[in-house]
Amino acid sequence: MLNGLDQVSVVIPVLNDWSPLKALLTALTPFKELEIVVVDGGSDDASMDTLQPPVRLFKTERGRALQLRSGVEATERPWLWFLHADSLVTGTVVEALQHALEKGKWGRFDVTFSQDSPWFRLIASAMNERSALTSICTGDQGIFVHRSLLERIGGIPNQPLMEDIELSKRLRRISKPIRIRTSLGTSSRRWENDGTLRTILLMWELRLRYFFGTSPEVVAAHYYPDGR
Repeated sequence: MLNGLDQVSVVIPVLNDWSPLKALLTALTPFKELEIVVVDGGSDDASMDTLQPPVRLFKTERGRALQLRSGVEATERPWLWFLHADSLVTGTVVEALQHALEKGKWGRFDVTFSQDSPWFRLIASAMNERSALTSICTGDQGIFVHRSLLERIGGIPNQPLMEDIELSKRLRRISKPIRIRTSLGTSSRRWENDGTLRTILLMWELRLRYFFGTSPEVVAAHYYPDGR
């Protein structure tokens, strides 16, 4: 018997993400048992205020880790599923999640990009296999975790960047993540807007800095030079 979706809280941190968020919420609408919490980090307009129940809206200062922590605190269900506003969810993805909840205490999806090109398929494959080898997951991969395990490691790491990497590092000390091979889609807009090669090089630079001991504050300052 599959775990019921009434055991799952979806937490979505947002910042000026109204258009992709609308699409995500529409995709989640058929799954009425899910609890959906949107945590706004200070969007520039009032679009988020138009959200209607059953979606619950909370507001915090900006910062993905802070927003995730606030979302976790606002929920009580045993399972937490962290999605980005530009995640592309299908019924197959939700069904795969239900099956996975029977197998362990945390995990992630393989990812695919909205731009279906050989270049983006290669990037997605590299992300998925790297994650399989290292048990390090990124936010794009739809991390899910049982609340008891999250509490055991102290919750979402409270840091300005790389919170997904640090979360994975702490969780993998206890167990390997479940790998869901059903692909969770994610938007390629950031990669296309900023330049694919430039984005790859920047992400690797930031992760290498973090791996070799650079503080998340310093890494964040490099990623957000305008102090965002």
